[in-house]
Amino acid sequence: MSSSDVGSGNKKTPLGNDGFILTSSPHAFGALDTRTIMYAVGATLLPAAAMSVVLFGARTLVLYLVGITASVATEAITKIARGRSPRTTLDGSAFVTGLLLVMTLPPTVSPAAVIIGAVVAVFIGKEVFGGLGSNILNPALVGRAFLAAAYPVGMTTWSEPARVFGFLPAPSDALSGATPLAAAKFDHISTPLFELLFGRTAGSMGETSVILLALGGIVLIATGIARWPVVVSLLGSVFLFGEVFHLIDSTAYPSGLFHLLSGGVALGAFFMATDPATTPITDRGGVIFGVGAGFLIIVIRLFGGFPEGVMYSILLMNAVTPIIDRYANARTFGSSRNERGVKR
Repeated sequence: MSSSDVGSGNKKTPLGNDGFILTSSPHAFGALDTRTIMYAVGATLLPAAAMSVVLFGARTLVLYLVGITASVATEAITKIARGRSPRTTLDGSAFVTGLLLVMTLPPTVSPAAVIIGAVVAVFIGKEVFGGLGSNILNPALVGRAFLAAAYPVGMTTWSEPARVFGFLPAPSDALSGATPLAAAKFDHISTPLFELLFGRTAGSMGETSVILLALGGIVLIATGIARWPVVVSLLGSVFLFGEVFHLIDSTAYPSGLFHLLSGGVALGAFFMATDPATTPITDRGGVIFGVGAGFLIIVIRLFGGFPEGVMYSILLMNAVTPIIDRYANARTFGSSRNERGVKR
């Protein structure tokens, strides 16, 4: 073996002119790898997904299988077309993308729409940027946004969930056929909070159980997979801004707690805003991201043309994440600050 190589067997690592080993990053490895993180996210989503099957029927299970299969197949085909190994589909990222995409859709959506959304999510939302870790937007939300434009009727057609919680009072007939957000925005009808908490309302499949979504999100935070500054700042800002407008006019604007429990806030805060590839890298940046997303959610819900704003708020904040990272990042290694706090 020459002095310019070190290693064992057939694996050699080049040495620089000064004797230093030259390798590509990363140079340090943590206890969590991509596969572990992705399958942990998928596992914490499964209880809420199972509840949506209970509430909306076996057809929902078919939609989950179709979405996940289409996502994995799209990634595999894309990898092969680019001359790369399709084994990367085993890291779980395509599985999570398909699962999250279906959870953002109404239970009445067609399987064909799910397939199209999955293809757009994986191919346009992730692979055209270079694959996992290089995408700038949340892939599942990219697919959902495309379907909202391509299937406006199908994406706003809802079905009533099964009444599986017999101990709860019967819902009002005035709420049938409309999501809680639509009923509050257009008809000024308030949905009881216990209905929102247990998911006994019309809406997307991922809105079915705030309790199970929150429990899964807490597990991710406790294990260090999800970053709590993003989650807390987003949930806190949704409650705060929602409550401010509620105090201004309680007849026109629902309470902050209503905003927290309705729509896709729980799903977005715990499982989408915490995507490490599309959110700021520092805690300070994460707080800015969360507050911005929470503010946009309330603005879109109260003053926009759509009753829901989680999807667009997270996508918009994904787009400005590079700016947030630039001005809210940690100090560059080896640099110092002068008395005015300017890097030098």
